[in-house]
Amino acid sequence: MSFWNIKIYGIVQGVGFRPFVSRLAAACRIRGNVCNKGPYVEVNAQGSPEDLAAFREGLFAKAPERASILKIDVREAAADRDFPDFAIIESAKERGDIFVSPDIATCDRCRQELFDPANRRYLHPFINCTACGPRLTILEAMPYDRERTSMKEFPMCPACHEEYVTPDDRRYDAQPVCCNDCGPEVYVLGDEAVRREAAIKATRRVIASGGIAAIKGIGGFHLCCDATNEAAVARLRTLKHRPVKPFAIMMRDLAAVKASCRLEPGQEEMLTGHQKPILLLRRKPQAIFAPSVAPGNPKIGVMLPYTPLHMLIFDYPEDDAVIPAALVMTSGNPSGAPICHNDEEAREVLAPLCDIILSHNRRIRLRADDSVMDWFEGKPYMIRRSRGFAPLPFLVSGTKKGQVLGIGGELKNTFCLASNGLFYPSPYIGDMSDLRTVLALKDSIALMESLLENAPARVACDLHPRYNTTSVAKSLGLPLLTVQHHYAHILSCLAENDVQGPVIGVSFDGTGYGTDGTIWGGEILAASYERFERLGSIEPFVQAGGDRASREGWRIALALLLATHQKEEAQDLALRLQLANKQEFTAVAFMLEHHVNTVTSTSAGRLFDAVSALLGIRRVSTFEGEASMYLQFAAEAWEEQHAASARVLGTVTAQEAPLPGEGRFLLPTQALFAGLLQKRLQGEEPGALAYRFHAQLARLIARGCQKARQETGLTTVALSGGVFQNLLLLRLTKAQLEAQGFAVLLHSMIPPNDGGLCLGQAAAAIFQQEQ
Repeated sequence: MSFWNIKIYGIVQGVGFRPFVSRLAAACRIRGNVCNKGPYVEVNAQGSPEDLAAFREGLFAKAPERASILKIDVREAAADRDFPDFAIIESAKERGDIFVSPDIATCDRCRQELFDPANRRYLHPFINCTACGPRLTILEAMPYDRERTSMKEFPMCPACHEEYVTPDDRRYDAQPVCCNDCGPEVYVLGDEAVRREAAIKATRRVIASGGIAAIKGIGGFHLCCDATNEAAVARLRTLKHRPVKPFAIMMRDLAAVKASCRLEPGQEEMLTGHQKPILLLRRKPQAIFAPSVAPGNPKIGVMLPYTPLHMLIFDYPEDDAVIPAALVMTSGNPSGAPICHNDEEAREVLAPLCDIILSHNRRIRLRADDSVMDWFEGKPYMIRRSRGFAPLPFLVSGTKKGQVLGIGGELKNTFCLASNGLFYPSPYIGDMSDLRTVLALKDSIALMESLLENAPARVACDLHPRYNTTSVAKSLGLPLLTVQHHYAHILSCLAENDVQGPVIGVSFDGTGYGTDGTIWGGEILAASYERFERLGSIEPFVQAGGDRASREGWRIALALLLATHQKEEAQDLALRLQLANKQEFTAVAFMLEHHVNTVTSTSAGRLFDAVSALLGIRRVSTFEGEASMYLQFAAEAWEEQHAASARVLGTVTAQEAPLPGEGRFLLPTQALFAGLLQKRLQGEEPGALAYRFHAQLARLIARGCQKARQETGLTTVALSGGVFQNLLLLRLTKAQLEAQGFAVLLHSMIPPNDGGLCLGQAAAAIFQQEQ
C-alpha cells in the first residue's frame, strides 16, 4: 500500500473539482481525502501502486470540462495513518498562487431541468450545478466555499443539502446550489410584492408590448427590449442618449442566430460554449433585427442566453406573452459609468430609462460586463475581456518574483494584478471620466487583491499626469512607475504571446501622452520589457479644439489641409467638400495660426477621423471610434464589390524601399492624405478611396518596419493599439509584413485597445524592479 500527496494547480475551484476527485477515487479504489487550499487542491491518496497510477492519469484525462489544470505535483511519502474511505474535508487556506474561476454559463443539463415539469427546480431562475453558474461575481474571499460567497445568505433546504453531500450527485459540493424553496428570488423593483413567476411574466409582458426592461443578471443589469421592434429600439436610443453606437443582441437559440447571421468556422463553438461572449457576426440580408440596432454596421454583436433568468425571459410555459427570437441586451449604465449592480443604483440610474426593473436578492460582489470579441483568422480577437474570461491569468515566462498592480487605461479601464509569473486582468470597469467608475475601480481593486491574496509592492500607471487613473494610483501610497501609453500596448502583446522580446512594436491608436509632452498615437517602437525607443511615427500635425477634436474629424481634416495649402485655397476646398462652413473654418484657422487650444499630435486614430470626414463618411462621431469604424465599413463594402480592383490596390510586395533619413523616421501620411484629397476632387467614389487609404497605410507601416529592422536588426513585429481593432487594416498590414519576412505577433484574448493596457503596465512594473 502506497501513499501519495498530490497538489493540483489551475482553475480547480468552483468547477466541481473536489467532487470529481472523490468519484474518481472511488472508481480507482483510492482512500484518503481532498481539500481546497486556496492556491491549489490537495489530495492525500492511499492505494496500490497500480490504482494510484490510474488515479493520477484520470486527474488529467477526466477532469471536469470547466477545469483548467496547469500542473500536478506528486510526492510519495509515508502515510501517518490508514484512511478508512475517501472524503472531502474542510478547506484549509494557504498562501500561494490563486486561481479564481470566472462565471460559467448555464449548462445543457441544467437548462433541461429548468424546463422539465417533473424536476423540482422547474422554472427556478437560479438553477446551477458544479458545471455552471456564478463564481467570481458572488465571491467574497478564497477558498471558494459557500460561506465566502453571496449564497451564504441562503441556507440550503434539506433536499439541496442532501444533493450537496451525496458524492454521486451532480451538485455534490456545488457552492451556489439552491432551489425554489431555498434560493434567491426575483422581484419587480418598486413593487416588491410582485415576485417569482409573477415578476418574470410581468417583465415579459412589458417586452412583448414594446417596452423596455432592466434585468439583473450575473454581473450587473441589462437594458432589454424587442430587437425586432424599431419603435422600441429607437426609444431606447433616445432615452440612453446613444444615437448610433451598436446595441448587443441576445438571441433565443443557435437556430435563431443561424437564421440571421453568418457563422465562420469556430464561431459556433465559442457562441455555444460555457463562456458565451458577445460575438461580432456578419448579418444576413434577411436578418430580423430592427434598423436601429446597429445602423449601417455589417456586423451584429450577438450572444446566447447564459443564465436561467435569460432563458425564462425568452420562454415561460403557460404565458401568453410572445417574445421574439432577438432581444436588445445592452449594459445597464449611463454613458461612461460602470454597469449597475444593485437595487440602489438601478433605482437612481435605470428607472428613468425603462418601464420595469426585474431584480433579485443575490448580491453581486464584483461587477462583470459581457465580454465582446471579433474573429480573425479562425481565432477570437477580443474587444472587451470580462464575464467568462476574467480573472483567468496569463502566464509570462522569465518574470521576477513580486506582486504588482497595473492600474489600466483612462478609457475601457481594466486593471491587472500580477504575482510572480501570473497576470490576472480584471473584468471590464469602464471609462474613468465618471466619478462612479473611479469608485468602482477602487472597490474592485480592493476585492481582487483580497481574493488573489495580492499585496502589490508597486503600482504602474499611464504617463499622463492628469488622468484619474494616475490619481488613483498615487492615492495607494505605493512606489509608482509611469509607463508610456504606446509602450504599454506593445508590452501587453508581448505578455499575451509570452514572448520576451525585444520586438519592433507598431502601436496605433487615438491618443497617448508622449515622453516629449506631445500627443502620440501612430508609433513604431523598439521595445522590450525593460525599455523602449521611439524609432518612428506618422507625420505630426497640429490639431485644434482640445477634446472636441477627438469627436470632430473635420477639425483634423482642416488642419491637414491648412498644412499644405494657402488659407484661401484651403477654405475653398473645405467648403466644396462640405468639411466646414465659413465660420467653422475661420475659427479653426485662427486657433492653428495663433496656437490657441492646439496640440501637436501623431494620432493614427485622428488621421482615420480626418480621412472619414474628407470622404464624406463621418464628419463627427457620437461615440469613440465611430468615424474610423464607418471608414472601415465603406472600405470593406467596396472590397467585396470590387474584389479584382482591391487585389491590385492591396498588392503584397517584398520589394518596398525602406524609408530614408536619419533619426526618428516619419511615415509620409500627409502625402497619403493629399493623394486621397486629389482623387476625391476628381470624383473617385468614397468606398474606393477608403480601401485605398487602408492599403496604402498598411504599406507605409511595412516600410517603417523595414527601416526599423535596418536600424535594430529585429525581425519580429507586434501590432497593438485600438486602431488594430480594424480587421481590414490588421489583415493588410500582416500580409505586407509577412511578405517582407517579418514574424508578426497579434492579440487574441487580450484586447488591442486600451482594455489591454493594464497587462502591459503590470509587465513593466514586475520586469523593471530593481535587482
